[in-house]
Amino acid sequence: MDINLQNKKIELIQWLSTLNDVSLIEKLMKLRDKEKTDWWNEISTEEKKSIEKGVLDADNGKITSHSTVKEIYEKWL
Repeated sequence: MDINLQNKKIELIQWLSTLNDVSLIEKLMKLRDKEKTDWWNEISTEEKKSIEKGVLDADNGKITSHSTVKEIYEKWL
């Protein structure tokens, strides 16, 4: 693990241990809970179907190269 990252974690732990602001602690708890949330459970049924169709298409070789797509849509990019 990067030593700088490890130092930042220790610094955050030390800072957190001194906090007395309940609202800030609650915000941090919500942030932590949000990080644990699986994005798949947060998207719509339509989005899930679209992703699943894309994966199925890719598995079946129905793909278009990035360069081809770029050529087609270049005028809008």
